[in-house]
Amino acid sequence: MLNVIREQTDPVPQQTKSLPYEVVALVLQGGGALGAYQAGVYEGLHEAGIRPNFLAGISIGALNAAIIAGSPEAERVERLRKFWESICAAPVAWPAGEGLANAMPFTFDLRSAHNALAAMRALFQGQPGFFKPRFPPPFLSPFPGSAATSFYDTSPLRQTLERLVDFDRLNAGEVRVSVGAVNVRTGNLTYFDTAERRLGPNHFMASGALPPGFPAVEVDGEHYWDGGVVSNTPLSRVLSSEPRDTLTFQVDLWSARGRVPNDMMEVSSRQKDIQYSSRTRAITDQALWMQKMRQALHRMLEMLPDSAKQDPEIRVIAEMARHRSCNIIHLIYQSKIYERHSKDYEFGLSAMRAHWQSGLEDIRRTLADPRRLDPPAPELGIVTHDIHRRD
Repeated sequence: MLNVIREQTDPVPQQTKSLPYEVVALVLQGGGALGAYQAGVYEGLHEAGIRPNFLAGISIGALNAAIIAGSPEAERVERLRKFWESICAAPVAWPAGEGLANAMPFTFDLRSAHNALAAMRALFQGQPGFFKPRFPPPFLSPFPGSAATSFYDTSPLRQTLERLVDFDRLNAGEVRVSVGAVNVRTGNLTYFDTAERRLGPNHFMASGALPPGFPAVEVDGEHYWDGGVVSNTPLSRVLSSEPRDTLTFQVDLWSARGRVPNDMMEVSSRQKDIQYSSRTRAITDQALWMQKMRQALHRMLEMLPDSAKQDPEIRVIAEMARHRSCNIIHLIYQSKIYERHSKDYEFGLSAMRAHWQSGLEDIRRTLADPRRLDPPAPELGIVTHDIHRRD
């Protein structure tokens, strides 16, 4: 079965696509097991010849970014596949395991039950190459620190990152990488960025250290938790960087829009969707407002005499008002009807492959219309495309 899947999804080698942008960014939200959707999106970009040169991620998005930036270009999709197949494997065989699940077609009830089983397995057994339960549990630990403040040990994740990520390549500057984490002491969101420092396993583990499951990670004497505690989407990091023409693929794992819940399980699921969607629309609306401000400043500057334009402060304002073209292509994972509140920790191979395939199909549908890659009209400056809603 695995060989069949690889034959269907392996990317077709193509030349790198030339795009009229200085920056091609891939923005990856946090969402645990749903992150396989992002891997599918990246595979679709790769097969289309699109090579992002700026990766911004939080939590599982940061881990996907590490795999992509820390792998040779020709091996990125395969390294992503190795990562996801590793962390979604069953540590110990359970009843109705992956072999049985892959050998028969899923009914609605079977699919829902199988995903719930994968979630239970992750809670009680952990996931290989990712995390393992602490014994004794934290409330019985006689020692302070990580053992007393988290339910799982994430040392297996460090080993996985060291095995799959070439950190020399990641820090070489070919691709800029920026990952968000929250300083536990100050409560402030911090971005670890290859444009400012060398990144190692700790920076990516810090971005994904979601409490109380995972322990805080120490970086330079400070302790950090998952960036999603404050903001689950690093889109603002890309949009607030140096003004340059930018094409951004924003890949969200939680949908801000959804139906009104009918029971308590749906309430829990809907709460997560709203909490972790991180108001991507609000960020893009703010970006549109800033673009209008830049355009207004530019028109005012054009009215000044040439002598006034040489003033140092006016030059600073002119730089702030410099035109930038920004195209945001927004992809959002759409939850399946059989998925429940545990969808972000349903680390089963079948669920992972379904998420991956959804991402691959969504980006292929997006790129099927080449006009979506065009820069916006000068009078607009910024445009957002979304295949899940009207553009």
